Amino acid sequence: MSNNAPQASQTPQAKYRKDYTAPAYLVDTVALDFDIRANHTDVSATMSVKKNPAVASDQASTWALDGRAMKLLSISIDGQALEEGGDYELSEQKLTLKQLPESFTLTLKNRIEPDANTALEGFYRSGDILTTQCESNGFSRITYFPDRPDVLSRYRVTLTADAKQYPILLANGDCVAQGAVADEPGRHYATWEDPYPKPCYLFACVAGDLAQIEDQYQTQSGRDIAIRFYTDHGNENLCDHAIDSLKKAMAWDERVYGLEYDLDTYMVVAVGSFNMGAMENKGLNIFNTSCILASADTATDRDFVTVRDVVAHEYFHNYTGNRVTCRDWFQLSLKESLTVFREQQFAADHDSPGVTRIDEARVVRNVQFPEDAGPTAHPVRPESYIEMNNFYTITIYQKGAEVIRMMHRILGDAAFNQGVRHYLHKHDGQAVTIEDFVCALEESSGTELNQFQLWYSQAGTPIISTNEQFDADTGRYQLTLKQSLNKKTGAEQGGDANKPMHIPVACKLFGANGEETTEPQLLQLREAEQTWEFDGFTQRPTPSLLRGFSAPVKLQNSLEQAQLIRLMHNEDDAFARWEASQQLLLNALISDVENPSKGASGSDKPSLIQAFTDLLANPPEDRALLAEMLTLPTESYLAEQFEVIDINAVLSAHSRLQSELAQALAEPLQNLLDASQTKTVYRFTPEEVGRRRIVAICLQHLAAAKVPGIEVRCLETFQLADNMTDTMAALNAIRDLECRERNNMLDNFAERWQEQPLVMDKWFSLHASSRIAGAFEHIQSLTQHPKFSLQNPNRVRALLGSFARANLQEFHRDDGAGYKFIADQVLALNVLNPQVAARLAGCFSQWRRFDGVHRDLMQAQLQRIKQAPSLCADVFEIIEKSLA
Repeated sequence: MSNNAPQASQTPQAKYRKDYTAPAYLVDTVALDFDIRANHTDVSATMSVKKNPAVASDQASTWALDGRAMKLLSISIDGQALEEGGDYELSEQKLTLKQLPESFTLTLKNRIEPDANTALEGFYRSGDILTTQCESNGFSRITYFPDRPDVLSRYRVTLTADAKQYPILLANGDCVAQGAVADEPGRHYATWEDPYPKPCYLFACVAGDLAQIEDQYQTQSGRDIAIRFYTDHGNENLCDHAIDSLKKAMAWDERVYGLEYDLDTYMVVAVGSFNMGAMENKGLNIFNTSCILASADTATDRDFVTVRDVVAHEYFHNYTGNRVTCRDWFQLSLKESLTVFREQQFAADHDSPGVTRIDEARVVRNVQFPEDAGPTAHPVRPESYIEMNNFYTITIYQKGAEVIRMMHRILGDAAFNQGVRHYLHKHDGQAVTIEDFVCALEESSGTELNQFQLWYSQAGTPIISTNEQFDADTGRYQLTLKQSLNKKTGAEQGGDANKPMHIPVACKLFGANGEETTEPQLLQLREAEQTWEFDGFTQRPTPSLLRGFSAPVKLQNSLEQAQLIRLMHNEDDAFARWEASQQLLLNALISDVENPSKGASGSDKPSLIQAFTDLLANPPEDRALLAEMLTLPTESYLAEQFEVIDINAVLSAHSRLQSELAQALAEPLQNLLDASQTKTVYRFTPEEVGRRRIVAICLQHLAAAKVPGIEVRCLETFQLADNMTDTMAALNAIRDLECRERNNMLDNFAERWQEQPLVMDKWFSLHASSRIAGAFEHIQSLTQHPKFSLQNPNRVRALLGSFARANLQEFHRDDGAGYKFIADQVLALNVLNPQVAARLAGCFSQWRRFDGVHRDLMQAQLQRIKQAPSLCADVFEIIEKSLA
């Protein structure tokens, strides 16, 4: 059998969008039989095949099927056995058939080994169950098939297995037959049929001993939908929130987009070992347990939000991704960005809309902007890739969703929704392109979006600079916006020579006393430079731009501190109000990084402190918004403001400002904590989530200031907590304080939750993020902990991911030990799980931007990884681009 890692002599080759060709043959129907045995599974496939009428008839009659890590047992066409060499050629990843007729029935049988499949692609073992993950090319680990999204087929699937070990047998669609195997006592089968044609990446099947939780949803038309969730026995009570979220998503999609679920059964399976968050397979979603299981005592508010939104996301894919899918993987954002945007709309309708938008903007600015500025930058629609798994990126998902949001803002809610319905009706059952989607919006709304499509082809983050002119005699105010783009980044990624983008800039002007001066309006920046004029002012107004984060751009404006404070206290747009507070803090941080010797005098701290004192005295009604405004920009975001990153200066400035601010605000923060830390029964509501956010941020600031008694306060919060949110608030606050209370709390936590994997992930993450003396050595030792395994992606993300991305102090150690530690883990994961290995390797991608010592140390580890034998394509691509 073969594996996914290339041999040392092989260099993985890139694929290019320009080289797309239609499939030579189409597969109308597929009958799959899974014969599940103790050490292997035999897969029999019967396919009804015909030549693609869209392909020229004189094209050579050969057909290449994808297939990896399997053994071919037999193959025939129309009942006639084929011979290797004459009728077909077999290589490590391809089965090429020769001299084919116009239409035929292909029958083949192959053997796979799910227990040995540590890549977690195709058919593999997760604990006691067997499950699948086929996006993007996992189906080629199941059987030989054209593993591409533009071949849509109807599937009939039969699974046969030991009835005691695998009492539950599932696949897409509806169960049409099941029973005992007549000539094999103790074995049973189940046959499933999906009436809708789908690409093979949406195929799914599951075999195992699982608990089943049933519910029901009635559509607006009166149809009853059976809801079935499957999870490990003992976790049944952790699925209530996910089921409730699914029913809310079903109702929301009917109400907002007029989309009713199209099958009679909706199934979800929670899997412990899963590379992704979840997968939208038609009618049978496979979920990482972290995105399904939640209760007040095991999950934080953030976890509840994640479950709600991921459940909704995968459900919304039923139409935007399943019924209409992407023609090729370069079009991945076609389905993902639209579905992310629909998920965000849903979240805003079920949570604090302003804080939801702040969370979305923070992800784009903290994670996507650096990706846009780094060596792995790519457009929302990439032009090339080596390993498709590396392109499930923040650019494809979140920046893509921002592109959709901009079109929604330009068209308006009603026109946009109508355009989506037109798109789904026009292309139902088809595999299409991004142009098809944009064209449908244009046809439905009558709005031309040709220039706007540059957002899909140009990499990089647009930068908007401002220039203001005010004539006191005429009362005329002029606002000039100028856009630019990093030309090097765009050109390297095959963009459109950095043409001016179509950028919607939401704007409102405020007077000197904070009063609203103009109605909100949308400035549509379409040229390299444009000027807008406003009349009727007696004093220079303060512009509030990009309200609601109306475009994923960097705004360079020259607002003075007094103007930012004015917006911070008077804006009614939650994002703009938060952004003003963040800019105030960021300006102080930048000043302290650039002038470390000045200490507290490095920035105007008295005015800053007074602004936040006033905020605490007159807080916004939304407590979650107040918590966000009190949260400092992250160290990573601060580092991104500099051409060359002095990581020690960044860490020092961040720690100093947080301590100074917390010390100055200690009394009002303690009063706010006392008022917020009330004893109530846990409820997942926006109001209660906001209250708990306040508790967490107050504890965090007071711990940073080391106010007397904070250790005891954290311990009391921990002991009295009846929910995981307050428990983690106490642990996160005390995490970096060297004291007896910290150690006792962490030990108590581990002892109580040692048999709950998702909760133990939090314990590993806490240790991975700690910066107390000896933290690094302890983090290293945790790789030998009996509860740690490199074969569990959740545990890898909790320990190694948290260390590399959240613990900047220890990862960027001056001796390079943090870099070597992570490089060691990348090399170990390279042979186990290429996808997880590549994601971890990405933490080195910004190495060139760091100061000399850290830059050289990171480069050395990148070179070391590159020289490793049999480097998998996933890691090879990340390392090659990082070093290029």
